[in-house]
Amino acid sequence: MPYVTYGLLAVTIIVFILEVLAGGSQDSLVLLNFGARYNLSILQGQWWRFITPMFLHIGLMHLVVNAVSLYYLGLMTESIFGHWRFLVIYLASGIAGNIASFVFNPNSLSAGASTAIFGLLGAFLLLGDVFRDNVAVRQLSRQYLLLVGLNLVFNLFSPGIDISGHIGGLVGGFLVAGAVGAPNLGEISVSRRWLTGGLFVLAAAALLVLGYRG
Repeated sequence: MPYVTYGLLAVTIIVFILEVLAGGSQDSLVLLNFGARYNLSILQGQWWRFITPMFLHIGLMHLVVNAVSLYYLGLMTESIFGHWRFLVIYLASGIAGNIASFVFNPNSLSAGASTAIFGLLGAFLLLGDVFRDNVAVRQLSRQYLLLVGLNLVFNLFSPGIDISGHIGGLVGGFLVAGAVGAPNLGEISVSRRWLTGGLFVLAAAALLVLGYRG
């Protein structure tokens, strides 16, 4: 039972309903009050804005696209990695994406689960790299690599899309997936798990220092 996926979907939908009731999901003040990523507030000490944006959405279509993506990717990721590993990948990827957005897209107000969803794609790229002998995993990883490429190209030509957040989530998901492992598929060497986990922490710390120093 993929109860973590269902739980994340439920929280996301409930928060969207609350946004609408509070004045509208496309209202900047509502988004700000609900915890959208806004650098000035983060610099004033509101560090939770690295977490809360992944549960907010700007408009119904934004919610629908991300909810559908979370449902399908979440079912597969949770079944492969297990409940708590999947949750760690999702949350850590979302945070990584918001940190990258904080540094490279400082003048915008941003929200959305896409940072975390790109992290799930990154997790599948990690699986394709580690478990190359598994034909099904390798093929799935290649399909997601193509999907990532198409999405990033689309991002380049779409105003208002936070590509830095997407790339940050993608890389974060790749590294965190390597750190937590996927025991349902096989073992990842301890050295690789420490390496990818360490790289994630170092990269996140370096970006935070860069962002706070401005």
